[in-house]
Amino acid sequence: MNNRVKETYNQLANDYEHNVDTKSLFNTEYERPAMMKLLPNDLRDKKVLDAGCAAGWYTEQLVNLGAEVTATDISPKMIEATKRRIGKNAKVLCMDLEEKLPFADETFDVILSSLVLHYLKDWSKPFSEFRRILKPDGKLLFSVHHPFMDIKLSENGDYFSTEFIIDQWEREGTLIEVPFYRRPLQEIVNETAAYFLLEKLIEPQPTRAFQKVELVKYEKLMKSPHFMIVKAVKEKKGKTI
Repeated sequence: MNNRVKETYNQLANDYEHNVDTKSLFNTEYERPAMMKLLPNDLRDKKVLDAGCAAGWYTEQLVNLGAEVTATDISPKMIEATKRRIGKNAKVLCMDLEEKLPFADETFDVILSSLVLHYLKDWSKPFSEFRRILKPDGKLLFSVHHPFMDIKLSENGDYFSTEFIIDQWEREGTLIEVPFYRRPLQEIVNETAAYFLLEKLIEPQPTRAFQKVELVKYEKLMKSPHFMIVKAVKEKKGKTI
């Protein structure tokens, strides 16, 4: 699965670098504004991990907020794109989130992971590692596909199962297969709660700018969520999960 995801995002790297930031309303006017609202306006003196950085949009925003940023992605092409975007303003590493992460215990104040975790079947390893490398009271902020959207792509029709799905994205006349895992809402919440304290669960809605460009899609998103966002915190020492 990891190799399939790597190959897929190597294919998508050019599109992410040159088109997504300006043309993908689901990113620019839906997921990203909602995620950014959950970050503090000032991250000076904070160490932040951008876990699954793609072409580095969030990496750049975090740097602009004053953070000391480490960005990672499984795709070498995405890593190249992030380095072109950010230069030497962040540490950028190619790695797999399902492996042990090369960071010391309690390194980071914040971990941000945008639309990444649904590519992983088992969340226990990354969440265990995230908890290990977060400082006490450190924040985890992640977004994933909303289960209500993913069930529409299900072949088995069993909402309560964790299901491997291959979606197809059209890019410049070419269909690209995008593999991911669909899972029920209770699994997302309970798996997170097994490692962290839940602070917020957000079902974002699109911005007015989205409405002006794509009215039909805007109205659909106002009634049926496409993504969801979770904000969680690592408990301080002296407490148990």
